[in-house]
Amino acid sequence: MERLEKEAPTRELTDEQRGELAELSKVYEAKIADRVVFLNGEMEKAEAAGEFEQVEQLNKQLASERKVLEEELEQKKNGIRA
Repeated sequence: MERLEKEAPTRELTDEQRGELAELSKVYEAKIADRVVFLNGEMEKAEAAGEFEQVEQLNKQLASERKVLEEELEQKKNGIRA
């Protein structure tokens, strides 16, 4: 544990940084939820129409978009922490 502390010391965040991180989390949580709701609706439509390949494609799109948004969030959080 001490060795880890020497290699990468932990930094205390200011209240402002904590607030910025919390706000970023809320914004990205909302973005992800928006995409989930939209794409789930599209998947339901495609499934009702019997377009199962479209459902699979939309499911992959959802996973991809979620990953991109989560990576974007982490990059912005790291920028605040730096």
